[in-house]
Amino acid sequence: MHTPDPITEPLNEQLTDQPRVTWPEVKQLLRRPSFRALVGTRVVGQLGDGMVQAALATFVLFSPESQATPSKIATAFAILLLPYSIFGPFIGVLIDRWPRQRILMYVSLVRAMSVLLIGTVVVTGDEGALLGIAVLVSLGIGRFIQATLSASLPHVVSGRELVTANAFAPTAGTLASAIGGMTGVGIQAVGGDNGVIVALTVSAVMQMCAALIAKTMNRNLLGPDSVVMGIREQMLAVLGQLRSGVSHLLEREAALRALLVVVCHRIVFGLVTVTAIVLLRNGLNVPEAASTALGEFTFVVGGAATGAFIGAVLTPVMAGRIGTIAWSRVTLLIGAVGGSALMAATMARAEADWAMYALIGCGAFLGWTGQCVKVCSDAITQAAVDDDHRGRVFAIYDMSVNVGLVIGIITAATFLAPNGRSAWAVGFIAIVLALGTLLPRSPRVPRT
Repeated sequence: MHTPDPITEPLNEQLTDQPRVTWPEVKQLLRRPSFRALVGTRVVGQLGDGMVQAALATFVLFSPESQATPSKIATAFAILLLPYSIFGPFIGVLIDRWPRQRILMYVSLVRAMSVLLIGTVVVTGDEGALLGIAVLVSLGIGRFIQATLSASLPHVVSGRELVTANAFAPTAGTLASAIGGMTGVGIQAVGGDNGVIVALTVSAVMQMCAALIAKTMNRNLLGPDSVVMGIREQMLAVLGQLRSGVSHLLEREAALRALLVVVCHRIVFGLVTVTAIVLLRNGLNVPEAASTALGEFTFVVGGAATGAFIGAVLTPVMAGRIGTIAWSRVTLLIGAVGGSALMAATMARAEADWAMYALIGCGAFLGWTGQCVKVCSDAITQAAVDDDHRGRVFAIYDMSVNVGLVIGIITAATFLAPNGRSAWAVGFIAIVLALGTLLPRSPRVPRT
């Protein structure tokens, strides 16, 4: 007999008050200029992000001179992810204080300049600290924009529509990033030695276009609902604000558990990302075939993006039928079985072609699982937290996701074989995702 949960049931009622999400609802959302502008800012910006990622992957990990060891890959990702994870909550205070439309507009312009800075460093051929700092600045700005977009979405949609919006908007951004990455690879193939610089220049133009799209929205449209003056004083009290955001999240156990589900997936995703790169560079190809490995990795990324798209299509329907928590459990379980089985097939196959197909399938399963649980978790978190805390909560959310990725990456760097063929990774995928299915169970009732 089902016992209604006093925390998750009200959320499920709010998000699934009809039998299912219909495509007319999607069309209705797209008729709204404010929603189209918010999605457009995300899509165009992430299209440029994908080009940056492709350029950096070529320059750092997939150049013929580069040795893609697990430890080198882990170091590169740690530089990209950890610093923003530390400063993210501080930035969240700004999201809750500054007009979010202005953040999207001006910070996108700053992002364009940061990409041009990366291009300048690449021209010098520097793979050291200067490149790391330039990439760190660019990525940190990008995550600031993503957190702002998440906090802004409830101002253009509400209630049940959040499930549909969270399925459509982030997935559109993910697909744009994948398309941008593949476009970046193509630009580099055509441009030869100057391909990386051309890709970075196009990316900077994309960021400028994102700023122009954000400019079309009203200054006060995206909140916050109440802007506290005296930003200097607020920044001096940032630790107290962070403590408030953490306390707010801890009091909303449904949101906290949803966040931890996403972290479980990101741990696995971090591990599989490193494993895929090492397998393609050192296991399925000879180390000198760096360009072949890069092309194959693009297909793996495309598989993950395709899986994410399918997850975005299915999640609004299935969340409407069985609830967000139940659908999260189902997708994690399917991801555990499918992802681990296909990774085992990748490592067992001697034929490179069949191993590649299995690796693409593994990426598709994990992309699907990740998108499904993120759509559900985003909707639950947005519904569970107050607007004046959303910026801080989503900054903590992003911080936790990045930490999860780094945990998976460091695990791979510590234990993965030089050629990527480590049987323990198969069990790791299955166990971590299976444990994630236990997290949404029986949330505690907040003390009064």
